[in-house]
Amino acid sequence: MKRALAALLAVSVLSGCATVRTLDANKPGAPVVYAGTRLDLYAMNGGCCPMDRFGAEAPAYPGLDLPGSALLDTVLLPLSLLTAAGIGFQATGGL
Repeated sequence: MKRALAALLAVSVLSGCATVRTLDANKPGAPVVYAGTRLDLYAMNGGCCPMDRFGAEAPAYPGLDLPGSALLDTVLLPLSLLTAAGIGFQATGGL
């Protein structure tokens, strides 16, 4: 029962996570490095237009989302730095 509740909570948090939302935003000129954290802070400071600036909607509770987004943005930092530098890469999986 506790595992199912934890899994449900994890799925609901990740679906609303600002970092996950900004990963596929594909908005020209949108921030890439720490984008989810920046989106949370933007929303917490009363930013008016997250779609125009980040290409993604802010989470309903940015204060709760901020620690998770900061952690995930830190994990993804090497890839976001490469993207910000304009270095493209094609990652493929399988054999």
